[in-house]
Amino acid sequence: MQIRVLGCSGAIAKDCRTTSFLIGDRILIDAGTGVGDLTLEEMGRIDHVLLTHSHLDHIAALPLMLDSVSSLRRSPVQVHALPATIEALQMHVFNNVIWPDFSTIPSQASPFLRYQPFETGDLMTIDGTEIEALPARHTVPAVGFAVRGHMGWWVFSGDTERNQAFWDRVNALHVSQLVIETAFSNRERELARRSLHLSPDTLAQELANINTASRCPIYITHTKPSETELIMEEIRQLDGMTHSLSSHDIRWLGAGQTLEV
Repeated sequence: MQIRVLGCSGAIAKDCRTTSFLIGDRILIDAGTGVGDLTLEEMGRIDHVLLTHSHLDHIAALPLMLDSVSSLRRSPVQVHALPATIEALQMHVFNNVIWPDFSTIPSQASPFLRYQPFETGDLMTIDGTEIEALPARHTVPAVGFAVRGHMGWWVFSGDTERNQAFWDRVNALHVSQLVIETAFSNRERELARRSLHLSPDTLAQELANINTASRCPIYITHTKPSETELIMEEIRQLDGMTHSLSSHDIRWLGAGQTLEV
């Protein structure tokens, strides 16, 4: 199974696109600005969008993508999300003020968009792919995702701060790749704490929870563009000093990468 990294930045700047992953051809995890790099034909093949949460950097391209492909499709795009995320989309985005309500256009019987709610812990089979909604701890209701591939589970933390429930579940899976956020540098650790994101120090504490029998590539995502170089340097420094980091295969995620799972 192939996973294309369309975007993995915590904000926008030149060559920085916000979070979005394309699973095969038909499943999108989050709909950040990276979706805009897909061709019209590629966007038109997406049948399912799974959202970790309602923040703008994870949903920004969804309204525009639906507008682009609506005339090319014969069935609605299925948007899978927590009930609170769906409520936020209905109230603040697809509300006929910010954007048309595509769940009722062109008709309620045959809309461009259909919502599919799930709960944390649900195991879903979507287009033949097993996907589990993992616990996340953020400022709004949120999840991460585990996607089952041929070589094991691809795990994405979503936006989260320290979260033992996430590791309790992840350690029960055969994980082939882990994508985990580190949004802020240690100099912004207080902002990271308040906004429920990780910094290098808390990343090290989180990675100490990984089962010692599990070893897989760990990809860092969601760095703020103004902080990326500093975050990378701080993680390198910790890598040499902290056993919980030096024992792991830590890599940097980049837009345009394709991961094999």
